Order: sequence, then structure tokens, then C-alpha cells
Amino acid sequence: MAPLYRRLGFETEIVNSQRKAQSFLKQRIPDVIVAEYNFQSDFRDCTSNLETLMARLQRYPQVKVIVFFQDEYRHKLDNLLSRFPVFEAIPFPVEPAQVEAALRRVFEGLDKPSAGAP
Repeated sequence: MAPLYRRLGFETEIVNSQRKAQSFLKQRIPDVIVAEYNFQSDFRDCTSNLETLMARLQRYPQVKVIVFFQDEYRHKLDNLLSRFPVFEAIPFPVEPAQVEAALRRVFEGLDKPSAGAP
């Protein structure tokens, strides 16, 4: 999806772990974060990979979060959504047109966007 982000004018920073995402957020606060929701019942204090990230983002309500998720875990994602705001949730398989439409809606409200993708 990175070429799509760049084509739409977003700067991209791709990270592959929550630890790296948290480190990135200490340096920069992006306009948009695109992340994959992964339900994991073996987590001790939370049920997904996004809870820590979303808790941190509560300090930055202007950041728009787009989440990709497996439809079989929609009910678990709904629990997360009841506590944290998500701009758009897109089920797998993710179509580039869906992502583009969501980003264009975000883009309408921004001057110079930059996207982070943990």
C-alpha cells in the first residue's frame, strides 16, 4: 500500500512492531496511522496488538487511524472500537480502492498529510 500512500501525497514511515510504532510516536505524530488489527487471546493485559497504541493516541485526537482486520474477529474489534476512536475499519481482503477512499476522506481535512503504518 505504500505506493498508494505516496501517490496520494502522504509521507510514509513503515514499522513492523508495536515497539517501533511507540518509538516512532515519540519522535513524530502523524496525521494518519494505518494498522493491522490482530486479536490474540494469549496477551496478558490486552486482547490485541493495537490497545497500547490506541491508548497512547488518546493524547492526539487529531490522528486518524485506519485499521485492517480479519472479519472473523469483528466482534473483538468492536470491543476495541467501543473504547477507542477509529476513522475507518476495513476487513481483509483489503482492496486498494477502499484504502484510497478512506485516505481521500482524511486528506480533505488536512493541509500536508503524513502517514505512519505500524
